Amino acid sequence: MSATGAKPLGATDEAAAAQAVRQMFDSIAPRYDLLNHVLSANIDRLWWRRAARHFRAILDRPEAAVLDICCGTGDMTMALLKLRPQGAQPVLAADFARAMLARGVRKFGQQARLSETPAGRTMQAPYAVPLEADALHLPLRDASLDLIVTAFGFRNLANYEAGLREFHRVLKPGGQLGILEFSEPGGFLGQVYAVYFHRVLPAIGRAICGKQGPYNYLPASVGRFPAPARMLDLMRATGYSACAWQPYTFGIAGLYTAARPTVL
Repeated sequence: MSATGAKPLGATDEAAAAQAVRQMFDSIAPRYDLLNHVLSANIDRLWWRRAARHFRAILDRPEAAVLDICCGTGDMTMALLKLRPQGAQPVLAADFARAMLARGVRKFGQQARLSETPAGRTMQAPYAVPLEADALHLPLRDASLDLIVTAFGFRNLANYEAGLREFHRVLKPGGQLGILEFSEPGGFLGQVYAVYFHRVLPAIGRAICGKQGPYNYLPASVGRFPAPARMLDLMRATGYSACAWQPYTFGIAGLYTAARPTVL
């Protein structure tokens, strides 16, 4: 199984793959949230919250610098914000598909909100700052982030190894990485799920979205994505420590976690 990266139909190189992914997500942005919730029976909301809770210790720190990369319409960002204290540094919410990011802005806004504390002081409530950016070329300083999280976006990168190296570059020593992604469960459940994922899901997607390509691409992209053991090997090979995978909902999805080693 290839670990190179996403390869939409017709893409001949990494640049073409990235452009095809951007155009695809821009095209389905208006229906993206509806489709996600319908196709997952709202289980996706539980996955985002569970992933965010895994990093509660970092999110509790007001000074922590946090990035949600490939944020899409901002649902993972919202889950992170709910665990940030008042007065905390904003969460950076980045995506290279402008139409998707614009939908996210409507959820979390660009401006700080103020709230009254029991002592009568105004405190800055948690908020997000949108950033139109390519995950493979982040406009961020080296060693500037405490946490990077991505939910169902890493699989769409044109080069997985390059993405991991770029995240490693901008993480501080000791900084943590979380990648929430789909996987293909095994056994009888996996066989049943495969029928839904490869036949039923694309049909529902076409009916709601009116487009064939994006929801044929989804199962194909999951099939190309490295299996958990291979993905963990790739993370270790690109310099991460404490690499682990936690399956969600019988392995339909799972959270990969890792850290940039602390420099001694």
